[in-house]
Amino acid sequence: MHAIRLHAFGPAGNLVLDEVEDPAPGPGQVRIAVRAAGVHLLDGALREGVRGPVPALPELPTIPGREVAGVVDALGEGTPESWLGRRVVAHLGFAPGGYAELAVTDLARVHEVPANLDFAQAVAMIGTGRTTMGIVQFAELGPGAVAVVPAAAGGIGTLLVQYAKNAGATVIGLAGGPAKTALVAANGADLAVDYTDPGWPAKVRAHLDGEAATVVFDGVGGDVAREAVALLGPGGRHVVFGWSAQGLRDGAPYLVDGVSEQVLGPAMRERTGGADPVRTLELRALAEAAGGRLVPAVHRFPLAEAAAAHRALENRATTGKVVLEP
Repeated sequence: MHAIRLHAFGPAGNLVLDEVEDPAPGPGQVRIAVRAAGVHLLDGALREGVRGPVPALPELPTIPGREVAGVVDALGEGTPESWLGRRVVAHLGFAPGGYAELAVTDLARVHEVPANLDFAQAVAMIGTGRTTMGIVQFAELGPGAVAVVPAAAGGIGTLLVQYAKNAGATVIGLAGGPAKTALVAANGADLAVDYTDPGWPAKVRAHLDGEAATVVFDGVGGDVAREAVALLGPGGRHVVFGWSAQGLRDGAPYLVDGVSEQVLGPAMRERTGGADPVRTLELRALAEAAGGRLVPAVHRFPLAEAAAAHRALENRATTGKVVLEP
């Protein structure tokens, strides 16, 4: 099979297309003929050799990628025959292997793809979608709520705008540049603002006409987060799930005592509850997409252009979830 491999930590150009041996599923596993593989900012950090939130860096050479969708083409011992040929999606956890024509994972990680979703959309919901469903648990959304969404043209931002609008909230979407703000407006935001314009906070305040924001969904950090938090009224919440403006190597989230809450990891799992909170969030995300309530935006690249996909994501030249297609 063909796969993207990383032989040395470093820049995006270190991602190369190789021909490697086909993987074989073990007991309780399936092999997926990959039709779409998700690209995440964390993939870029790992490529550079930055551990970030993962337990350890992968051994090299490695095939990056942790989100795949496709068709089951082989079964491991003990896996029911009924899974053969099914359209499926899976998050591989911290195991790499997604940027490839074939990927292996435990059956326990697999979901059937809803009939009305294509593979790229399914990939968006299994990672970005599940995170979105976890994030929204930390804010009260409904009529009277005012949600500010930085990076509203991104994968999570797109879904947050839709979810908040569906709940009846007023939504302020922030994005970089006129093309992205136009997408945010088309996605349903009540106001789409270009955060590269130094006067953007004044535009938001003028639109709200004395009303304060009740929640900021922040995956960006930096100056944008600082100015967005200043829009919150008494009792407002700053829900932090990333800090892409600073990067994982040297950055840290912008936090305000009594206002900010970091929600990824243990906090999200605890809030979700149940025996398998991660799978619960995946099921919720897929159900929202299957029901047409959430429609993920997807930015597609051929598998062979994984390096270009990484560069585009890091340079904020993408919209929606970045997906590689073999």
